[in-house]
Amino acid sequence: MQDPKQPSLFIIGSSHEEADLNERETFSLAAEQVATLSNDLMQGGLNECVILNTCNRLELYAVVNQVTQIDEIHHRLCSHPILKDSHFPKNNFVKKQASAIEHCFALASGLASQMLGETEILGQMKQAYQKAKAAGQTDATLNRLFEKSFQAAKLIRSQTGISKGQVSVGTVAVHLANRIFGAIEKSRILLIGSGEVSEKTAQALKSKGVSDITVSGRSKEKTDQLAEKFAAASIHFENFKSQIQHFDIVISSTAAPNCIIDCPTIKQSIAQRPNRPLFLIDLAVPRDIEARVADLNNVYLYNLDALARIANENKALRKREIEKASQIVKSQAWNFWLQLNRRQMYQLHQ
Repeated sequence: MQDPKQPSLFIIGSSHEEADLNERETFSLAAEQVATLSNDLMQGGLNECVILNTCNRLELYAVVNQVTQIDEIHHRLCSHPILKDSHFPKNNFVKKQASAIEHCFALASGLASQMLGETEILGQMKQAYQKAKAAGQTDATLNRLFEKSFQAAKLIRSQTGISKGQVSVGTVAVHLANRIFGAIEKSRILLIGSGEVSEKTAQALKSKGVSDITVSGRSKEKTDQLAEKFAAASIHFENFKSQIQHFDIVISSTAAPNCIIDCPTIKQSIAQRPNRPLFLIDLAVPRDIEARVADLNNVYLYNLDALARIANENKALRKREIEKASQIVKSQAWNFWLQLNRRQMYQLHQ
């Protein structure tokens, strides 16, 4: 049993396993909200803190002086003004010490992702860790935890086929589009958003031989750069809605706080392209496309949860690789837990 006065590592979080897309939308935070939340929690008694905020999860990685403080931090987090009216207080998990370490290692390796084996989470974890470190919110325990998790991820990805095919939101979206149209290279495709997801999607489209790509984003500079990189056309963000009828597939991945494509917009677009289906792939959280759009005739809407189901279709075929990767995670996490426990016990008795 852990000494209640021993420093304690823990995670409080929520992901696709605890909350569906509707619920996750309520605690998808802007960067400034993450900064406010971490600062408030640090002032409230945390020794160390990293907040991981992605389209599929919100997780607090933290260290306190005593394990008895975790319940207090849990209450403070769930009652914080940023989260108290969201689904986070009702849909969350708490993992402590060895369990927290194993979760961190599994997540970095793609084993705990909604799209099994996806590679984007590792970059997101590195960014969250670097931000917290730069803000002076990490120390020896979280520094070692994250660095070791990155090492474990590298080991697992090199020794198993868990990430075979470089699974990412962008590649899965293109796989879906290819399944829909068969000859995707003949399709006209509009990418809305000029961030990393759009870039990876454009790259995946190009690898499939697609040449008719148009991009649109709020940042004209980033949109133009993306268009130039992939020899694509561009549309001013203010004008893309009036051009939707010209495209076969629309893939949207912006950071907008609310829907940017509503039902009336798609109704109008469909009216101008009779007997031609329109496929919409929404990669954003919060969602970019109003859910009611899926009820329109000749319109097919897919969101992140739908993509995850497609990405995990071959999960049974990868069972051996999953088991192999899970064993490496358990071994690496256990070794780190023993090192951390010995170090904490040594410091406690000095």
